[in-house]
Amino acid sequence: MNYRPFAKNASVKVSPFALGTGFRARADEKTCEAVLNRAIDLGCNFIDCANFYGRGRSETIVGNVIKGKRDDLIITSKVWSRIGEGPNDEGLSAFHIMREVDRSLKRLGTDYIDIYLLHNIDPETQLEETLRATDNLVQQGKVRYVGCCNHTGALITEALWIADKHNYAPYACIQNPYNLLERYKMEADLMPVTDKFGLGIMTYSPLAVGLLTGQFRRGQPLTGSWANRQDRFESYMTDQADTLIQTVVDIAKEHNATPAQIAIAWLLNRDNIVPILGPDHPDQVDDVFGALDIELSNEQHQQLDTASKPSEIQHIA
Repeated sequence: MNYRPFAKNASVKVSPFALGTGFRARADEKTCEAVLNRAIDLGCNFIDCANFYGRGRSETIVGNVIKGKRDDLIITSKVWSRIGEGPNDEGLSAFHIMREVDRSLKRLGTDYIDIYLLHNIDPETQLEETLRATDNLVQQGKVRYVGCCNHTGALITEALWIADKHNYAPYACIQNPYNLLERYKMEADLMPVTDKFGLGIMTYSPLAVGLLTGQFRRGQPLTGSWANRQDRFESYMTDQADTLIQTVVDIAKEHNATPAQIAIAWLLNRDNIVPILGPDHPDQVDDVFGALDIELSNEQHQQLDTASKPSEIQHIA
């Protein structure tokens, strides 16, 4: 496994991708644990979860698996989402953050979270209050690094300025959607900020909600997660998107690989990108790891870059 430096403010080395643990399509906890164990056995040391996934279920499953392995793993969790019916059961207030981190630690069965991510934007809470709370967690040793999800470049810059002004723990990384079908926001708005300040980049939806698997095409019956979303599918499947997916399929045939592996290989060759992959079965873990063995030629990179050049392709995460 070729471990990579993660970020300027988080001097740890991580596997080329993180294992996502939403497990939305898998109810069997033993299977979920088998997915985690298989990924760890193959060298994945980066595990991404959140208090919201299954209302704590994700963290509990991760906690069961990492016993005896904790010291060698980089674990994330998140806070922001509504987790109850009370008036303070969501958001990024100090109250909510300080309470939820203790609940997450208990479910994970650990004393600390390596990277604690703000799962979204909270317009009702001052950013200074949020950053003061996360800095307190770092000072207490409950959290080692802080990051954010789904923030704009402007908001990230503001947060870094506040952290610098008050000597708070700064963001070490971001987590946003990024894939061949959705490049514009990351490349135009976020990467200039991450490059300037040395932030790590975790990306979700690497297969564009399954579209980059090549299983869902124009003129074919929709199945699985797209079966009841015909209108949405048609809005995403522009001429450019369809051409891109065909390009991915054609390159996959050249490598005797799956389209998903090609889409992931493209991400793995982007600088400072750590995609989050979410297999639901141990066999899918092996399929995902197969992307590590694929070397795209310069010509194939150019084909994918040209076909996916941001223009009419819509936000689909």
